Amino acid sequence: MSLDILVPVLPESVSDATLVVWHKKTGDWVAEGENLADLETDKVILEVPAPQSGILQSIQIQGGEVVVSGQVLAQLEIQQQQQATSVTKDEPTLSPSVRRLVAETEVDPNAISGSGKHGRILKTDVEDYLSKQQPQTTANTSLRAEQRVPMTRLRAKVAERLLQAQQNAAMLTTFNEVNLKAVIDLRNQYKQRFEDKHSIKLGFMSFFVKASIEALKRFPAINASIDGNDIIYHGYYDIGIAVTTQRGLIVPILRDADQLDFAGIEKGIQDFGSKARNGSISTEDLSGGTFTITNGGIFGSMLSTPILNPPQCAILGMHAIKDRPVVENGEIVIRPIMYLALSYDHRLVDGKEAVQFLGVIKECLEAPAHLLLNI
Repeated sequence: MSLDILVPVLPESVSDATLVVWHKKTGDWVAEGENLADLETDKVILEVPAPQSGILQSIQIQGGEVVVSGQVLAQLEIQQQQQATSVTKDEPTLSPSVRRLVAETEVDPNAISGSGKHGRILKTDVEDYLSKQQPQTTANTSLRAEQRVPMTRLRAKVAERLLQAQQNAAMLTTFNEVNLKAVIDLRNQYKQRFEDKHSIKLGFMSFFVKASIEALKRFPAINASIDGNDIIYHGYYDIGIAVTTQRGLIVPILRDADQLDFAGIEKGIQDFGSKARNGSISTEDLSGGTFTITNGGIFGSMLSTPILNPPQCAILGMHAIKDRPVVENGEIVIRPIMYLALSYDHRLVDGKEAVQFLGVIKECLEAPAHLLLNI
């Protein structure tokens, strides 16, 4: 008896996907629920599990082809038997990002020693293995190598949306600076008690999320979006946190962030980071959002002009914290300073509002006592 293996129902707003790699070949035994292939959408990697146990009889769609929901990928011959002699060696469990790298580089995962928990193979393990397999070249060898590879779905989507933002919005950026001494002192004073109570570290991002929500409440237009000739004022605060992954930039959403305390914000950010690393982030995690925060400071950026994340009308850019001379009470002192950037759609937000918005964030961060830590 044969059974069709179909493309799973794709997430809402996703019309098609690209088949990235098959993890099984024709004639292989597969167990029910075992991942057969990876599909890449504009946002996430989807797995194609075996509906039942059996032999992979034929493959209809090859890697790199575009597919839609319900399309036949392969046929499975149903057999009521065990895997006992069909597989010579069990393959290690791999995350989607590692599976993709293994497939692209055509390495045998069984030859790689995993450094993760319980011997799990990480992306760095594959990269280390590949670096050791590279042939050595002499110093006087002149190489002008080129490699042409197709743009990933995520990279293509990011490029499309960023270009759309620049073409369709009257984008402008305003800047300010913030003295983070009070935040750093408060964090140093309470970080151990905070971690003991909430089992998570107190970072800087939760302060910026809280300060941004306070500013958004005072300036509702910055939490709004344009739909045709209408302005949609959102009565909730779904904050996007830009995260860099192995596949590119994604922006998971902290839902109803105004209802979260500091611990809830930190746990939400940590959860997104874990999902991003193991490739399990979902379309629901990335959908929506009324305002975005991006932190180029983790890479050492001093100043930048972040690009809008449509249909949002504003995005806050954080940067590196640097000790700088400032004047306080007529004296020059050294303080930890961060430059802030707010990019906004000038069709909806006036310059005065943008400047005052950053002023509120500055005020909240320079006197953070009222941003309760819930400890």
